[in-house]
Amino acid sequence: MKQALNGKRVAILAADGFEESELSVPRAALQKEGVEVHLVSPDGKGIRAWAETDWGDTYEADKALSDASESDYHALVLPGGLFNPDELRTNDEALSFVKAFFEAGKPVAAICHAPWILINAGVVDGRRMTSVPSVAQDLLNAGVEWVDEPVVVDSGLVTSRTPKDLDAFNAKLLEELQEGRHSGQHA
Repeated sequence: MKQALNGKRVAILAADGFEESELSVPRAALQKEGVEVHLVSPDGKGIRAWAETDWGDTYEADKALSDASESDYHALVLPGGLFNPDELRTNDEALSFVKAFFEAGKPVAAICHAPWILINAGVVDGRRMTSVPSVAQDLLNAGVEWVDEPVVVDSGLVTSRTPKDLDAFNAKLLEELQEGRHSGQHA
């Protein structure tokens, strides 16, 4: 697969309070396959991880959200955590960035609480998804068919529940990235 993914670029959009493993593990899996990964933060500055029960490391951003464009990337990853998606779901610039990937038919992968961002971006109605159980009702209210499975793929949209699902999440993310644009991916 490595050769098929060389030259691909993926954005990871995150803010302070992202679940550390939900950013670091997918990033490592992508980089292992030759994918160029950019960490995009709201202001382009470093962001601090939440490491299960306490604050973790600070990760330096590659780009500020204002300098990032969907057209620069082949896919988008949205890590969860509690604080990160709660901040991003009220950031209009972040919501526009996310929605642009759906409008372009590009793969988007969201885990844990990150579907909150997708709800506010208005891109989930009629989709089949999973998430951390505490977000299930929000997704149902937004018109999603919610299921309790390790990973769900719906036309380029990859969702998973928690860090324990990262192996399945990463496998499907890489598969969707290799497939490229999806006609069923829509805003």
